[in-house]
Amino acid sequence: MRVKSILTEARQIERAVTLIKLGARLQVLESETDLSYERLLRLYKEVSGRSPSKGQLPFSTDWFMTWQPNIHASLFLNIHEYLNKSSAMEEIDTVIKAYQLYLEQTEAQGLEPLLSVTRAWRLVKFVDNGMLTLTKCTKCSGNFVTHPHEMARHFVCGLCNPPARAGKGKAAGALSLAH
Repeated sequence: MRVKSILTEARQIERAVTLIKLGARLQVLESETDLSYERLLRLYKEVSGRSPSKGQLPFSTDWFMTWQPNIHASLFLNIHEYLNKSSAMEEIDTVIKAYQLYLEQTEAQGLEPLLSVTRAWRLVKFVDNGMLTLTKCTKCSGNFVTHPHEMARHFVCGLCNPPARAGKGKAAGALSLAH
């Protein structure tokens, strides 16, 4: 019994360290581990070399609905859904692995990742609570993050129908359209 407890604690510390290295906020660590606040605070400072950010976590679904964040959130969530169906990992480990794969994909494409691990974690919570879902685009058949009451029969994604000012301005490098 004692060995199992030590292994569980070691696994939780490893998970917390991974989340800290990915940039997770302290509230995510508190929610996803059984480690005490004081222990997490010390671990955070030790791993990141600074105190954790203060303030509330993002709690609105609106950010995920804007053009570029929606594309990044959709990429992450599709990876997450695939891992969720094809492997037997704990939920937080699925989020971590999906986020790492998301970072690999954005880097491979030369894109700036717009999604933080905290937002990715929150996105999964929104989907789990029925506040967001994936809807298939009627043009490209890709799955994109939408509100659950989106008209799926007529849904066209932001890649197939980008906003008029898409790709203009200083943030244009975050996503380039290959049309």
